[in-house]
Order: sequence, then structure tokens, then C-alpha cells
Amino acid sequence: MDPRSEVLLRQAGLFGGELLLAGLPADDLLGHLPQAHGWSWHAGEQAQLAARFAGRCYFGVEPGARACEAAVLFLPKSRELTDYLLASLAARLPGALLYLVGEKRAGIERAAKQLTAFGSPRKLDSARHCQLWQVRVDTPPTAPVLESLARHYSLPLSDGELQVVSLPGVFSHGRLDVGSALLLQHLDDLPSGHLLDFGCGAGVLGATLKRRYPSSQVTLLDVDAFAVASSRLTLAANGLEANVIAGDGIDAAPSGLSAILSNPPFHQGVHTHYQATEHLLRQARVHLLPQGELRLVANSFLKYPPLIETHLGPCQTLTEANGFRIYRARAR
Repeated sequence: MDPRSEVLLRQAGLFGGELLLAGLPADDLLGHLPQAHGWSWHAGEQAQLAARFAGRCYFGVEPGARACEAAVLFLPKSRELTDYLLASLAARLPGALLYLVGEKRAGIERAAKQLTAFGSPRKLDSARHCQLWQVRVDTPPTAPVLESLARHYSLPLSDGELQVVSLPGVFSHGRLDVGSALLLQHLDDLPSGHLLDFGCGAGVLGATLKRRYPSSQVTLLDVDAFAVASSRLTLAANGLEANVIAGDGIDAAPSGLSAILSNPPFHQGVHTHYQATEHLLRQARVHLLPQGELRLVANSFLKYPPLIETHLGPCQTLTEANGFRIYRARAR
């Protein structure tokens, strides 16, 4: 059981009615709170919850239509995303109770101050290195429009400027990260066919690929609903069309790919996870055509080449700069 869920269950008497659990972990919490339902924006956690608690968890960037008497937000990493989520929930709960739960190292005490916009928050519990806060929504906000919170910026590329639309919570919100900037400089000579942007974020790489290789089919894949929505906005802002899908890792990708390109993420919340990237390297060959190519950027300290060579083929380092390397390999 996630420690945040354990803290909630210490106060289970507060949560007997129609409760919305926003950003809930994929554990047994819904089993302990039979009248509760969930809202998830993580495709992997959503899939696990849907398998165990069919029909009780909604996936998307908005809370969904189902009514609730109270809500709990599991604190996300991004402050901007927390602002949006709290406002979205508080707008639905005038005069009702809104709870915030999170780990101390994730900044729960700082985040609790964001509750003061709606009323007078109070701390209910502190255990398992987590805290639980409560506020009665005496000052409900207007429901926020997610797209109005987007950050827009332009990238000067060799074939013209690319317009990027970044939503709260998306990796490298409102700016181009160093790794992606390096990868954008090494997109030449890709095989024609079906190209995949794995871990698409705001859609910078996928949109660039579609514009540079217009005759190729391009798919953008991310585990996060806000990244999927952001990628669609970036494509639309540049008059481009591509397939954008939500899925938990490379297993959700189509087969018959001519190339997989990625600036793979290795953070989930405040935790560091390499499993998704390592699984990508192990399974890329299953999704690539013979001689299909994997091209990715990674921190120089990550020991990916042996894994690539074991599961795919000889690994070539195309360049190294600013603590990052670009790797290329072809499926045997």
C-alpha cells in the first residue's frame, strides 16, 4: 500500500461518502473505500486500476462528470499542475471539503499553503513521512480552462520556427530541455516509414519529425494524459497531423516501426525510475522492422550501451555534449 494511502486510511471515517481520489496510486485504496472513485492521468496506473476496479477510475486531464461530496488530491511533483488540479477540484466543491495528501519530501507543507486560496487549511495527520491536509471550500474558484494555462514558445529550427504548446505538469514545462535540444540536431538520415516519438512530452520531437519527414507516419506516445494533450496542441499549432496515444511504455507502441526516437524520462513524481527506459531498450526490437533504428539521448552517466547491444545491435555514439550522449543502433 502506498504510504499516502495508508495515511488516508488512518482517517477512514472521514471518507465514507461519494469521494473523488485525484491522482491516486495503483494500490488497494479503492477497495477500502467502496463509495470512492478515481481520476488518473497516468496511463499505467489507470490500466492497473481499471483491471481491478472496473468503471471506478476516469482517465484524462479533467475531473470527469461524476459528482462527488469531497475530494482528495495526491500531490503531484509540479506546482503549476497542483494549482490547476486544486482549482479544478475546488470549483466543484463549494462549501465542501477538499483534502491534500503527499510526501514531506515532495513539498506537502509548501503545497498546503496553496489551499489558502479556498479557505483555512488545517493539518489532520502526519505519518509514514506524509501529511494529510483539509480545507473547506468557502471561496470556490471559477473552473480553470486548461489550455489557457499553457505556455507557448518558439523553436528556431533549420526548416523554420516550431511552435510549442506546453501544459502544466509536462516535462520541461515552457522550455526546451538540453537533451532534447541535442537530439533535435541529430535527426538526419532516418529510415522512411513509421516513426515513433517515445515519451513525447510536449510533442517537440514528434512535431519536428512530421515536418521534416512529411511522407512518414509519425506516432507520439506518452504515459501522461497532460503530455498527450500538450502534444496534440503542439501539432495543431504547426498545422501538422500525427497519431498521439497514451500508454504505459513501449508495450503500448505499434509494431512495424522504422525508427524509435526518444528523450526517455526517468523521473516519476519525486522518485527516480529507469525501468521504462530499460524496458524500451529490451523490447525495441519487437516493435522495429529488421534494420529499424533506435535513436535516443541520455545522460552520459547512464550505462545504456551494453543493454542496447545485448538486445538490439551494435551501439554507436553519434555525439556527446553538455552531459548527454546520442546513441544509435539498428535492429539485427
